[in-house]
Amino acid sequence: MRIIMLSWEYPPRIVGGISRHVYFLSRALASEGCEVHVVTLDFPGKSIYEVEDGVHVHRVPVEIGASNFHMWVALFNHFFEKRIGYITHNFGKPDVVHSHDWLTALSGISAKHMLRIPLVVTFHSTERGRSQGLANPESYMVDSIEWWASYEASIVITVSSHMKDELIRYFKLPEDKVYVIHNGVDPSIFNISVDRDSIRGRLGVKPWEKLIVSVGRMSHQKGFHILLQAMSIVIHRYRDVKLILVGDGYMRGELERQASDLGLSEHVVFTGFIDDVYLKAILKSADIMVVCSLYEPFGIVALEGMASGLPVIVSATGGLKEIVEHEVDGLWASPGDPASLASCIERLLVDADLVSKLRFNAIVKAKRFDWRNIAKKVLEAYGDAGRRARFQ
Repeated sequence: MRIIMLSWEYPPRIVGGISRHVYFLSRALASEGCEVHVVTLDFPGKSIYEVEDGVHVHRVPVEIGASNFHMWVALFNHFFEKRIGYITHNFGKPDVVHSHDWLTALSGISAKHMLRIPLVVTFHSTERGRSQGLANPESYMVDSIEWWASYEASIVITVSSHMKDELIRYFKLPEDKVYVIHNGVDPSIFNISVDRDSIRGRLGVKPWEKLIVSVGRMSHQKGFHILLQAMSIVIHRYRDVKLILVGDGYMRGELERQASDLGLSEHVVFTGFIDDVYLKAILKSADIMVVCSLYEPFGIVALEGMASGLPVIVSATGGLKEIVEHEVDGLWASPGDPASLASCIERLLVDADLVSKLRFNAIVKAKRFDWRNIAKKVLEAYGDAGRRARFQ
């Protein structure tokens, strides 16, 4: 089977969870004997075309400047369409085009009709969910593109039962059109040895301090402002705690000011964007992971923390509740509630037996989300898409 997979982010461009999802899924599909072509954006220092672990990676430059983000999305979809034509001419007609989220929906829809092939769309989130409603013309436009993609797709894939319900409710999709296929993790890549003392020292963590890590885009949806409020509660009782916030985004400056205002400057470190090698080393050197999103369709970072053997605390919302079982392989905190989150953190700071239990069970749970199993489910969805494809 020849597959074209469309994603605006792909390593080393890592903005959110889509990048890792496409990276590992494409490799798992290639290992199943598929010819996989990933079409993504160019990245400084990377070749426009290369084959990585059996995956054909096409990094597309955008050759026209854009006045704003949404115009840029429209433009890069045009250049994606050109690359799809190139792939078809040089490698042969694909059997399916698989688009990830609204950002690549336009080129996916074009490929469907140009090539008369089934379109599969994976929704990792929705505009209504991310923005907690539609508040401006841009949000309404994105929402409309999402609806259009859901209509044009032969099959829609989403990453949790929570998201399936959301898509059916928002876009009035028939239930049998929506496949729930969870994100995955490769536990083997976390089976590494690191110099914990060196990594912790590099982050300014003293040998006797507990290291809490949280990873994600610095956006309102990810709830970092709630975590900082929780930390201001925790340090009144437990001073020897350090919080590492990994990631970047539009809220970073605001969060840094909040940390200072709360008297947390000595207890919080903002790393900005880091590469995957350093991220894995931090996870292996930490004591606790917190994922405190206000809206989270799945939460792949929680799965990565579990695969690293960390006790995880998650907001009891969305797909996070489908990954983590409360007091079995992690803890649930009430979404948006700093006191609830602080209470969970304090439990893990003092209860060594609970920490040991959660660590062990988390590693076992993570193995259930192997990408090879997920690839087989995606191939089943592709087969269904071929049977259901219709062209007007």
